[in-house]
Amino acid sequence: MGVTSALVLFAVIWSMIFMIALPIRVKTQGDLGDVVEGTHAGAPEHHHLKKKAWWTTGITLVLWTFTVWFILSGIVTVADIEYWLHGDPTPIGGTDG
Repeated sequence: MGVTSALVLFAVIWSMIFMIALPIRVKTQGDLGDVVEGTHAGAPEHHHLKKKAWWTTGITLVLWTFTVWFILSGIVTVADIEYWLHGDPTPIGGTDG
């Protein structure tokens, strides 16, 4: 795994975790009963984005470290996945039959 691959993997995991964390503990204007004219009642009033970004980064570091270790350890290789999906490979040039 190269540096670029590792960074892309980190970014993908971070964005997935952040999307999961966004709706947690959101207080909307409708919840607080203070809807500003011209806005939707579901507009967030207290969203805690900084705290969510830090939590997301911590969780991502743990998941990313495990994922990088799993990929680099060689426990499961691309050849294993190919075998599970397609069975034994067909020799190049077809069969002699």
